[in-house]
Amino acid sequence: MSGIFLERRGPVAELRLDNPSRLNAFTPEMLGQLQVHCETLELAAEVRVVLLSATGSRSFCTGADINAWGDLSPGDFARHWVRGGHRIFDRLARLPMPTIAVLSGVTFGGGLELAAACDIRVMAPGATLALPETGVGIVPGWSGTQRLARLLPEPVLKEMALFGRRLTADRALALGFVAEVSPDPLGAAEDIATRMLGTSPRAAEVAKAMIHAAVGEDRAAMIEMLGSGMIAATDDRNEGVAAFRAKRKPDFSGK
Repeated sequence: MSGIFLERRGPVAELRLDNPSRLNAFTPEMLGQLQVHCETLELAAEVRVVLLSATGSRSFCTGADINAWGDLSPGDFARHWVRGGHRIFDRLARLPMPTIAVLSGVTFGGGLELAAACDIRVMAPGATLALPETGVGIVPGWSGTQRLARLLPEPVLKEMALFGRRLTADRALALGFVAEVSPDPLGAAEDIATRMLGTSPRAAEVAKAMIHAAVGEDRAAMIEMLGSGMIAATDDRNEGVAAFRAKRKPDFSGK
């Protein structure tokens, strides 16, 4: 049975796409499962890092299964399929802990957009990236023209989205889109995750939020989260809560 499965190994969690007969293409059920897993991970304080992998070496993900959206009306396609997928991918991008995508084989369309929602990417030497949507009469809809525009140079993104050019692992590495090219991308991602476990969990979370605010990834929420976290550590916050509960006027110290 196809799906997206969540496995935890202590502080490391792995999300695995498993639809090998369709080259791990996304189905509506898989989108729903990704949303549920993201909700779970948002509250999993013990998880320090998330790996996003896929079954088999032929494909990380070929995007959205055309059988899932090919017969949708224009309204349903735009309102539900595109907006729904966009919302779920955004949720992945905004997980508090670092995320690493593990790319083997082909990573096309929505699969590339999914990988772009992770913090870093590790890629197999023979893997390729592409945005083939215009070849079937549509356009990237899950942040391929938005988030990817922050991660790739404009001419390169246009090569892919307008002219159908594929991006090799070596070129993706040279452009900084992937952190590492390895014949064992999952092992390389696990090594990165292990090294990261020696860092401060809260510092990593705040650093990620600061970077997201800088590049425009949910900037408003990131700024308010950072400010709220800072104010929550003050004596004034504790005094305000205590005064409210005691039904008295607060005596703020400015500390």
